[in-house]
Amino acid sequence: MKRILTIDGGGMKGVFPASFLATLEDAIGDTVANFFDLIVGTSTGGIIALGLGLGFSAQQILAFYEESGATIFSGNRFLRAIRRLGVSKYSEKPLKAVLESYFGEKRLGDSTKRLVIPSVNMDTGEVYVYKTAHHARLERDYKIKAVDVALSTASAPTYFPTHRLAAGTPLIDGGVWANNPVGIAVVEAISVLGWERDSLKVLSLGCTTEPLRVASTGRLTQGMWYWAAKIADVFMTAQSSAALGTAQLLAGHENVIRISPTVGKGRFELDAVKGIPSLKGLGDSEARKALPSLRRIFFNGIPAEPFVPFRQP
Repeated sequence: MKRILTIDGGGMKGVFPASFLATLEDAIGDTVANFFDLIVGTSTGGIIALGLGLGFSAQQILAFYEESGATIFSGNRFLRAIRRLGVSKYSEKPLKAVLESYFGEKRLGDSTKRLVIPSVNMDTGEVYVYKTAHHARLERDYKIKAVDVALSTASAPTYFPTHRLAAGTPLIDGGVWANNPVGIAVVEAISVLGWERDSLKVLSLGCTTEPLRVASTGRLTQGMWYWAAKIADVFMTAQSSAALGTAQLLAGHENVIRISPTVGKGRFELDAVKGIPSLKGLGDSEARKALPSLRRIFFNGIPAEPFVPFRQP
């Protein structure tokens, strides 16, 4: 059996999956990463994936959000709204400083777990996927600093500026094409790692789900002004649906467990720290409900086999 963990993007809403995993850790008495063979995360989920791969417990990652959220998303609200018309809403500097304090000089290749973390190259428009050296042909990414990987996958358009690597490559949030990365996780497992589809068990964690509210009729709801405020929601919802469908088709519906509780529209925002306590509580309560079935499938006392990369820093 090969166990896969995937974590969606969602900014501060990453508190939910972090809290969910922290509650599981408390119940099983071990770090959740020890039970997964592959961890895939986008944006805030990419930061969580990196943390797990680099040896942080889910509780430590949860503390990262609780302690640093206000620093990352700081500044005068009115001035941010004005700035957003011409530049990114937030500076990259606070986020970079916080990530450096946690990850230091560690590199992607220091991960004890196979990791896949998506981004986008803004010069070419091509997807840019960071991967640990879990295949012989993966020769470069393992050298990249974890901070650069995190900034690349989390540079959400309008919220943060494009992140440039030392070589000059401009990268933005992988959420623009794989906010729910469960599809690419299963494709990686089968096509790159060569794992048998029947051997896969997948735990897919969202950052909560909001119902899609878009009018489908009426001429006044079909123009640019209406769609400007709605199109991102449509893209994200459709992408997540497609990703989940892909994973279920390839691995089997019964082998993919999706946990992303539905909440009210606007209940939580990507950059709002005020939602941290509620998201933390929601993660805890959802983990309590899911624990019996997850323990049987993922946390049965048998840890994943050690990951031996083809290359190391």
